[in-house]
Amino acid sequence: MDVRVLADGQDAADQLRSLQEWLVGVEELRGRVTAEEAPPPPGKLGPVLETLVVALGPGGAVTAFSVAVLAWLRTRRGDVRIKLTLLGGRSLELTARRVSGLDAEALRRQVADMTDALAKGGAEGEVEAIAEIAEIAEGGNGGETGGTGRRELR
Repeated sequence: MDVRVLADGQDAADQLRSLQEWLVGVEELRGRVTAEEAPPPPGKLGPVLETLVVALGPGGAVTAFSVAVLAWLRTRRGDVRIKLTLLGGRSLELTARRVSGLDAEALRRQVADMTDALAKGGAEGEVEAIAEIAEIAEGGNGGETGGTGRRELR
């Protein structure tokens, strides 16, 4: 199962580059992270990092990915948002602001919930996984969508 990671905002490419460096530093994820680039905009040199694709298979890769993404988000400052897109276009959004304030127990629960949802995110379990993600979001922030209309996983 592949997970596509997009970043939002003016410095999206820099955030993705930072996350890519973080992910390839995790032994279980080495060789599983691919950067997809877009052609440079007119008047600019070099391609623009657009998306990270992470191949999550059996074993500890899903847990390693969940831990790494949440740990990376905790190091970010400001309004950093990433979107994880699963097979079939289903997605969830994570924000640094929501993750940074978690205590150790809440962070452990978040890792477990995210890992479980991603592990079920393959072709057979996708609908169930997305339903779980929505439940996690509702429990985590009272079902608020932050004005975006999208639920956020804390």
